Amino acid sequence: MPQLPAPAYPDEVRSRLEADAEEVIGRYPDSRSALLPLLHLVQSEEGYVSRTGMRFCAEVLGLTTAEVTAVATFYTMYRRKPSGDYQVGVCTNTLCAVMGGDAIFEELKDYLGVGNNETTGDGKVTLEHIECNAACDYAPVVMVNWEFFDNQTPESAKKLVDDLRSGRPVEPTRGAPLCSYKETARILAGFPDERPGAVEASGGAGHASLLGLRLAKGEAIGQPRVVAPRGEHQQDAPKQDAPKQDAPKQDAPQPGSEHLSSHDAPQPTSASDPAAAPEQHPAGPSSEEGE
Repeated sequence: MPQLPAPAYPDEVRSRLEADAEEVIGRYPDSRSALLPLLHLVQSEEGYVSRTGMRFCAEVLGLTTAEVTAVATFYTMYRRKPSGDYQVGVCTNTLCAVMGGDAIFEELKDYLGVGNNETTGDGKVTLEHIECNAACDYAPVVMVNWEFFDNQTPESAKKLVDDLRSGRPVEPTRGAPLCSYKETARILAGFPDERPGAVEASGGAGHASLLGLRLAKGEAIGQPRVVAPRGEHQQDAPKQDAPKQDAPKQDAPQPGSEHLSSHDAPQPTSASDPAAAPEQHPAGPSSEEGE
């Protein structure tokens, strides 16, 4: 059976959301570009993107509800049904899975008595398995309202959900302090996090994430630089004395022929590229059809 039109927000709620929506829409040259943050905005009101929320987005942007629904159902960060105050996501992508993510997810399902994308009876925790969090160097990773809880175990994850349900303070291993899912959705809509010190605490990547970069720059203690500085030709880079060796074989790479990193200047276009200069490409540049 077709669904009846979605009910409208109460006047007070709609008036408040319209004022917020006007601010969001004003950031974009084309109003429909504001759809993603507006979906976060209505999610901050109800904790999920309801049919009423999608109707609101369609009306303020001049879209059809079908167009809004197509976007809301595509992205997993938009909830389609009432959810808990804390979205507990367990990464089950490859590295986290083999490091224990699968075990954590199974333990939490049994411990909380819920399945994937289900909410505990007290409305506190919604459990889900999620895709890569780009935090593989801290695997296995659990996220709560998109804040990182690194290097988890089944036991630490169970303590985490116990603390969330009981209202005890919970601190992410890095990043901003934890807030409710509705508050998180409002921040994702583009409104400032007004909690004292929250922005300063958000920080950046963790030590493990930056270690490779530090090695490349030669900043790690006792390690030589492994990537030449931008703009420095390899032949100009300082050379270390090497032990004498026999003459190189005919097919051995010659000095200066080492593979250049992406930091080096572009090399001449390959002779097989039709866009190359005529002297590089025997056939000359490609011609228009019919010439």
